[in-house]
Amino acid sequence: MIGVMTSPKSRPSAPPLEVVEPIGKRVLIRKDEDKKQTKSGIHLPDKIEIPTITGRVVTISAQVANDPDYPIRQYDRVLFNPKHGIPVDFEGDNRLFVVPVEDIVAVFRRADDAH
Repeated sequence: MIGVMTSPKSRPSAPPLEVVEPIGKRVLIRKDEDKKQTKSGIHLPDKIEIPTITGRVVTISAQVANDPDYPIRQYDRVLFNPKHGIPVDFEGDNRLFVVPVEDIVAVFRRADDAH
């Protein structure tokens, strides 16, 4: 789950903390920053970015957590297909996505941390 404090001036009746919890076979991912420079060092204009499909798992649904077929944990760095990802307009940077677990294609782990 992820929470953000809301300002009492912006929404007086809002609860002090909002939570995003994926349901079903989904995870919440914070997408990595888009790259503004190529590997060869060429700086790209602001409107052109190299799309990234990596990110950090913020939280996973209970269904995924209890499924041994999906060895995904909170804070894992993952490679995912953003096609079915649903952006969460929760923060100003729009980098949070609810993604079906089937769209996570790889988990980055250190050799000594692998299952």
